[in-house]
Amino acid sequence: MEQHRTRTPQRRQTPQVRPAPPGGLGEVTAAPAYPVSVAVAPAPATGAGPGSRPRGGVPPVVLALRRFPNPRLTGIGAGLFAALTMFLLACADRVLLGSSEFVYGLLFLPVSALTALWVRPADLVTAPIIVPIAFAVGVIPVAGGTGGFGGQTMAVVTALAVHAGWLYGGTLVAGLIATVRKIRQMRERQRHLLRTAARHPRP
Repeated sequence: MEQHRTRTPQRRQTPQVRPAPPGGLGEVTAAPAYPVSVAVAPAPATGAGPGSRPRGGVPPVVLALRRFPNPRLTGIGAGLFAALTMFLLACADRVLLGSSEFVYGLLFLPVSALTALWVRPADLVTAPIIVPIAFAVGVIPVAGGTGGFGGQTMAVVTALAVHAGWLYGGTLVAGLIATVRKIRQMRERQRHLLRTAARHPRP
């Protein structure tokens, strides 16, 4: 008789998973079939101290000055601004302070500075010419001349001669500000030319 050979079924050995050590991670046997994204929480922003500067290293004084109006007036516009401002200030000085020439001369300095700051770069050369004319226009209410046109003219000329210090001071302030702005403009133009030459070198 033929004897049929029978195979004894073998048990499949299940892979043993090595236990993870305490406080660590287990072994990864295979890489996952889908991408794993890890989200990293941003570091908490530290508050700036009272004496620290803001971002970019810009002082708070410069940031405060940047918030002020910064118009760009033409030469004629700057002249009208300076003359009208000085005339209104002189009228207010005559009504409130009895034509105080000291106060008028003192107010002339900031008006000269603003005129030189607000004139556009193309008309910077007109700033030292505008402010003396504005001083002469504004001094008319303060001079207080009598006797018609001739007497008024003589009073204005006398006021200009007596208070020439304020006139020269305001003109000097406007000239210095215009010179500094012109130098900065020339430097910025030179930097722009250098950047353009670096980006587009000649073959």
